[in-house]
Amino acid sequence: MTQSPRTEESASPAEDIARCEAEMAGFAAERDACVARCRELLAAEDPAKGVFHAAEIFRLQQDKLRLEVEMEFRRKKINRIRLGLCDDNVQSAGGLVF
Repeated sequence: MTQSPRTEESASPAEDIARCEAEMAGFAAERDACVARCRELLAAEDPAKGVFHAAEIFRLQQDKLRLEVEMEFRRKKINRIRLGLCDDNVQSAGGLVF
């Protein structure tokens, strides 16, 4: 059985946690921007004039949900690191541990 090499050999748990927290902050900012844009589009709709933004609102809602899932993956990774469950032998695929 071969092990997948770590991308950052010298990364300490504290560095991993800091990196994950920074990624979460970025995802939170993107999510907040999606929510704000969605609200703007909802307010700009005018059914009487035939002005609808359903496709873009739907796409923004999907992005918001995707970003929330990414944030959840990072939160769980931080918890695994803090509990000492992250190991070099664990292979990860998009936040899911295999």
